[in-house]
Amino acid sequence: MKKIGQVFLIGAGPGDPELITLKALKILRQAEVILYDALINSDLLNECFSQCEKVFVGKRSGCHILPQTEINQLLLQYAKQGKIVARLKGGDPFLFGRGGEEVAFLHQHKIKVTVIPGLSSAIAVPTVAGISLTHRDFGSDVVIVSGHKKAGAEDLKNLPWEAYVKITTIVFLMGVKNLAKIVKNLLDFGKSKTTPVTIIQNGTLPNQKIVKGTLSTIVVFARKNKLKSPAVIVVGLKK
Repeated sequence: MKKIGQVFLIGAGPGDPELITLKALKILRQAEVILYDALINSDLLNECFSQCEKVFVGKRSGCHILPQTEINQLLLQYAKQGKIVARLKGGDPFLFGRGGEEVAFLHQHKIKVTVIPGLSSAIAVPTVAGISLTHRDFGSDVVIVSGHKKAGAEDLKNLPWEAYVKITTIVFLMGVKNLAKIVKNLLDFGKSKTTPVTIIQNGTLPNQKIVKGTLSTIVVFARKNKLKSPAVIVVGLKK
């Protein structure tokens, strides 16, 4: 009987290669095939053995090397060849990624999948920048929000902003492009214009850039500093 391989869905962490877990690193060194995303630190690929096949399947906003359906088929193809396959994704594979979809697809085809969590940029990037997302004296709640909606979905205005504005700290991922819309909605639903906002671009990396302001100033500051993705937006508690 032909051997069926298995897939490891791995979270690579927020960018700094030293923030990947030991368990993830162990699998990377065993993998025969690695399918990796755009935000993966290339230093991690040096951990693979020399014969490992490395396949770039990265996606950025508006630019997909491969559609998700083709990525799914590649995972299935390599697993059916009996390979140890590592699917390397930025941050944590289940937080605003397509990890859940990939696992469901592979399970439908009777492929064994092991998920190895990763340190999400939503938590790690503010921490490295010195921002505590919660604080016993100032706030005990935090919410993580996607800063954009998938193609064809409702506009950001349909998110539950009335609930978000009551939360002490709001973390937006993938939101730089829609920063002005995010700020407008927060203000329209009652968040104070003096609320602190910090944007961290390329968090945890040597070229990290931090821009601080308030809801009344951050759009101008972000434009002046030419901020772009990848970036984490933190509204609320500050350093």
